[in-house]
Amino acid sequence: MKAGGAPPLAVLAGVRVLSFTQFLLGPSGVQFLADLGADVIKIEPPDGRLWERHWSGANHFLNGVSAFFLSTHRNQRSLTLDLKKPEGQDVARRLVEGADVLVQNFRPGVMRRFGLDWDSASRLNPRLVYVSASGYGERSPYRDRPGQDLLIQALSGLAAISGRASEPPTPVGTAVVDQHGATLLALGVLAALLERQRTGRGLHVEVSMLRAALDLQLEVVTYFLNGAQLERPQSALASSFHPAPYGVYATRDGHVVLSMSPLSELAGAIPLPALAAYAKETWNFDDRAAIARLLEPVIRERTTAEWLERLVPRGIWVAPVLTHAEAFADPAVQAADAVQEFDDPVAGRVRLLRFPVELSTGRAAMTRTPPRVGQHTDEILGECGYGAADIARLRDRGAV
Repeated sequence: MKAGGAPPLAVLAGVRVLSFTQFLLGPSGVQFLADLGADVIKIEPPDGRLWERHWSGANHFLNGVSAFFLSTHRNQRSLTLDLKKPEGQDVARRLVEGADVLVQNFRPGVMRRFGLDWDSASRLNPRLVYVSASGYGERSPYRDRPGQDLLIQALSGLAAISGRASEPPTPVGTAVVDQHGATLLALGVLAALLERQRTGRGLHVEVSMLRAALDLQLEVVTYFLNGAQLERPQSALASSFHPAPYGVYATRDGHVVLSMSPLSELAGAIPLPALAAYAKETWNFDDRAAIARLLEPVIRERTTAEWLERLVPRGIWVAPVLTHAEAFADPAVQAADAVQEFDDPVAGRVRLLRFPVELSTGRAAMTRTPPRVGQHTDEILGECGYGAADIARLRDRGAV
């Protein structure tokens, strides 16, 4: 299947990835690799017990298929395997012997119980790139605690830096830590594959949600670590460290954001004479609260469209605050061509976000729809040398 006339990406063609993943971080990171052309094998429990097949945000299912599962499992094959059974572990070890990458995001220690930890797997396959993704890290004192996006936002300081000082801490309204962690996971795999090509040896890559959450705060954490005193604002300002007018302002019929326009330019574009006194300093941080309070009633006098019509031609950094419905109708989002559609045999017509990076050699395409439970079990076992009788015996014993 081709997208926009470009061939499917084959950057990772010939790379086999074993995905022992669950929830969002691991599956999303592996999907990046699948979109780049890797052969990704999703190992999941028999009988459809995989957690993400049974949960979906807003309890949203398409003909019984989890929209959450659909969002992170395209271009992958499904192999059912019961890792609690010795026969299932034997199959997993054979898969490891022929794999290039293994990605797992179980809690630390789980893969060791299955005999599939880094030390064991690297003895089976010294060229294996082994990825461990977890909430807090393999050696963290919190290694046994649940690693979930909201928990990590709270623990890392991310939830405490947004919103007004008079309001409760304001978490980001999406699983931003998971998705940034997924990106770091894919980045780590690509780096490790390049290193293996140079040395011939496999590597252990570690990714944690906690480090991902801290990295998301690179700028503000740098200020904090070097002595800056930062506090959440009381006014419309949107961060603890930007000068005015940086913030969200109510209009007569909605909201706009004003970003980092020099105050002299803003004073020339907004009918607010009192602003001129503050505009003598290009980036007036000390008076930012007073500036925001001056702006709030003036911005509320006109509609969002009126402010855009007035400020955009003057070069002021302004944008409307859009809902998802408005955003996906906006010319900029439409021109980004970020959505792909496909027909799933059960879910029906499905719309998902595309792989977010464009390459000149091709475009990530939907070559495999998200798999049904164990859809490719016989196919994958056959590739590992199991005959029909062997596969039937594994099924009889509940290992697959």
